[in-house]
Amino acid sequence: MSSALMANYGHPELQFERGQGVYLYTADQQRYLDFTAGIAVNCLGHCHPHLVKAIREQSERLWHTSNLFSNIPTERLAQRLVDLSFADRVFFANSGTEAVECGFKMMRRYHYHHGRKQRVRIISLTQSFHGRTLAPIAACLNPLHTEGFLVGDSGFDQVPFGDLEALRAAISEHTAGVILEPVQGEGGIRAVETDYLKAVRQLCDEHGILLMFDEVQSGMGRTGHLFAHEALGVTPDLLASAKGLGGGFPIGACLSIEKVAEVMTAGTHGSTFGGNPLATAVGNAVMDYISDPAFLQTVQQRSQRLRAGLDALIQQYPTILAEHTGLGLMVGLRCACVNADLIKAFMNKKLLAVKAGGNSIRLLPPLNIRESEIDEALTLIAAACESLA
Repeated sequence: MSSALMANYGHPELQFERGQGVYLYTADQQRYLDFTAGIAVNCLGHCHPHLVKAIREQSERLWHTSNLFSNIPTERLAQRLVDLSFADRVFFANSGTEAVECGFKMMRRYHYHHGRKQRVRIISLTQSFHGRTLAPIAACLNPLHTEGFLVGDSGFDQVPFGDLEALRAAISEHTAGVILEPVQGEGGIRAVETDYLKAVRQLCDEHGILLMFDEVQSGMGRTGHLFAHEALGVTPDLLASAKGLGGGFPIGACLSIEKVAEVMTAGTHGSTFGGNPLATAVGNAVMDYISDPAFLQTVQQRSQRLRAGLDALIQQYPTILAEHTGLGLMVGLRCACVNADLIKAFMNKKLLAVKAGGNSIRLLPPLNIRESEIDEALTLIAAACESLA
């Protein structure tokens, strides 16, 4: 059947009609165990009753007003994020790439405000992913994403992942800041080393430049902490959040410390739909769970169970599986075979997973997954490996 949709996503093999918890269902009621969670979006699974209730109740009260006016759910969600993080201020958008764009603008505006107009360049790391709009693709320099789109020098410099000396050498009088993912997602579920991250923070402080963390994928409880950087002991000046923040409803947020946020005066940035009460009502419903330390502890426990099972499978199928990486329930499965072949084998066993760089597969289950569902996934992974052995 032909589709009126553009072909930029290719032609998806599967079409789903509904979801419930950790499962997706086709129109003919074939059930798939979903370890994509919408690429780390459906943090509480599909159609979680608390989120459904929040959407239903808010949809009967107020959908949208624009930012000409304030609304209660948005003020509440902003305050909760501030209370639970390093941040003093929040800007709401509709997606991760918008949150990153906001951070880039704030980096440049901060230095402009303080008379350092030459500080416009932003440094990123290789194999990073920060979104699909123009500035983020310029930062990432992935040819697949940039070909035919970029013109000239976009104001970004890139250094090898984990190479502190390369970063040091790249910093100049024109540098505004550094952006990185504490745990790279698209790049292969690679967590930065704590010592490296601390050194990056020190370099930024020494040179008077800003440090931004992209936690669009690694944030909102995915690693067993509200944000992944909390486990690494380093605090940023800016942070991009999205994905799990809405539990499946579009929302993004740029979090900032006060000295940077204060330069964003009236008219310097905006979003028609950002901070709409429907989105932030769902965000508050997500926070009801994610802000609970007991919930985050359970995420870590589920991670340990999944990783212990993967350790056994790596020993059993060394020609298929090489190692697992990442933090919490942001799990990378490095393949000894071709990762696309293993993803296909997973799908044949009714298990869904996401491809990543470094010949890896991303396992991103809902954070409230049950132990029995983890065991089911391990059984399906074993069956898929057996089919390729």
